[in-house]
Amino acid sequence: LFLAVCAVGIGGTFQYGYNVSIINAPTQHIHRFLNETWTNRYHKALNPDLLTFLWSVIASVFSLGGMCGALVGGSMAIRLGRKGALLMNNIIAMLASILMGISFPTGLFELLIAGRFLIGINSGVGICVQPLYLGEVAPKHLRGGMAMGSSIFLTGGILMGQIIGLRELLGEEMYWPLLLSSSCLPAFAQLLFLPWFPESPRYLLIDRGDELSCVKALKRFHGSSEYEREMEDIQRESFALDGEKAKKPWQLFTDRAVRWQLITVIVMTMGQQLSGINAIYFYATYVFEQAGISAEQIPYVTLGTGACECLTALTCGLLIDYVGRRYLIIGGYLLMTFWSIVLTFSLTYQELYPWVPYVSMTSIFAFILSFGLGPGGITNTLIAELFIQSSRAAAYMIGGTISWISFFTIGMLFPFIVNRLKQYCFLVFLLECSSVAAFLFFVIPETKNKSFLAIEKEFHKLNFGRN
Repeated sequence: LFLAVCAVGIGGTFQYGYNVSIINAPTQHIHRFLNETWTNRYHKALNPDLLTFLWSVIASVFSLGGMCGALVGGSMAIRLGRKGALLMNNIIAMLASILMGISFPTGLFELLIAGRFLIGINSGVGICVQPLYLGEVAPKHLRGGMAMGSSIFLTGGILMGQIIGLRELLGEEMYWPLLLSSSCLPAFAQLLFLPWFPESPRYLLIDRGDELSCVKALKRFHGSSEYEREMEDIQRESFALDGEKAKKPWQLFTDRAVRWQLITVIVMTMGQQLSGINAIYFYATYVFEQAGISAEQIPYVTLGTGACECLTALTCGLLIDYVGRRYLIIGGYLLMTFWSIVLTFSLTYQELYPWVPYVSMTSIFAFILSFGLGPGGITNTLIAELFIQSSRAAAYMIGGTISWISFFTIGMLFPFIVNRLKQYCFLVFLLECSSVAAFLFFVIPETKNKSFLAIEKEFHKLNFGRN
């Protein structure tokens, strides 16, 4: 089971974190490449406004690709299987790597845009299908920890991208095409290792009706002496579905039986992206400068934020099956609310006392820790648990699409929010975090050690009333 998490994660959410992270290091190098390419092609200098527009397209087309990937990821998981969809997804990553790698020698920045779009599709599919696979192969008592593999590999990808982007490695100007095309390596690793692992047993029995393959897969994952309990759980779910086929995303919006599960998914995925974590990374450089850290050393201190997020994902993976999902996600949002208050005050009085920048620095790391322990780690796990087999893939498509739209929206609006509100932007995020915490407190049940059918029954009163 542990090796399956690694094989799935390296080409799944790792790619998302890695490709979000590596685009930051070569920003100035890509600007220079755009200027030189434009001058050579049209024999005139590139207008600064057009340069800003082209760079914005290169940076934001990734999220557009991610949204497309989320829209097709669920369908791929149904048609090709969870494992088959992940394997096919690596072909997209390799094509994207080739396009980004040859953009510089060919002098075609259009290839860079196309490559970023394709790697966005790859990330969108991966972040949709990977937690789907892990949630279905895990036994009840390990489901939370295994599903946390998605967050662990995502944060590990962010940290790895920060490390590879350092000047001593691939951060120099001559190496930026190699840096962007290095995402082919995780794709190759998954193509090498994932074929050795079985398909999701739930998919094999419920979606394919292949009981023999399901038993073989369960024996591989849970051992010959322990697989019967999981087999009974899958058979009960299959019997309850009574041959019902996998639903399309639009069918969930009209299905009263999943109404509050769907509302919960939408609130959680929007809350995760709009929680202020992007504002934290935006303000990190300013706070580090105010604390007296030189500009040359800031990239190395920023590694601490990536390491902090990765550490919390690992910690959450260890705690989730003991503490429970409900306490961690609500507690995470409440802690983020508290640190938003502290940050607002510390950034307001940043220059009043010499010790205040260190309070801001501590608050930044504390906010990241709170995010990783709560919404950053638990959201994908809960999406897998709130739905039964026929609705789960469609739920991930909806959740993924909402998440990417929110990611794109905050990327577009965030500069304006910061320019207008300055440090008071954290009051907006404070309101958002506290509202999500209140919603989850009243709506979401504890899902620890419960079968998917038992969790569905928990929502029955909300969806249909007490009668």
